[in-house]
Amino acid sequence: MDAIKFTIPGAPYGKARHRTTRTGINYTPRETVSYEGLIKVLYIEAAGVRDLSEDPFEVMVSARFPIPKSVSSKRRALMLDGKIRPTKKPDWDNIGKIVTDALNKIAYRDDSQVVACRVEKWYGPIPEVIVTLGPCS
Repeated sequence: MDAIKFTIPGAPYGKARHRTTRTGINYTPRETVSYEGLIKVLYIEAAGVRDLSEDPFEVMVSARFPIPKSVSSKRRALMLDGKIRPTKKPDWDNIGKIVTDALNKIAYRDDSQVVACRVEKWYGPIPEVIVTLGPCS
């Protein structure tokens, strides 16, 4: 299998914790379900429908955050050069988790097959999340 690369438009979103109602029913927040659905659609557009593999996978996630409008042009240039990196929410692990969970039973049988994952947070001129998924090297 070759590496598959696709882009999720918009600001990075992290996996939200499940919620519990007063009656004890657990549910996943609507925004999380919606974002996972978008990831699935974009993966299928990039890769097509494939047979699920039992092989190990590597995942690379590059989250590009929008630059705040209030920053100076000097600070903006430093952000675009990667000298200033985002240290705000969502956390890197929640960004990776929503991507790998969304690809369950679509790219691989189970996300336990992901043996290596790298999540990077950057500022960019266009907010987006770039995902590369491939066989373990």
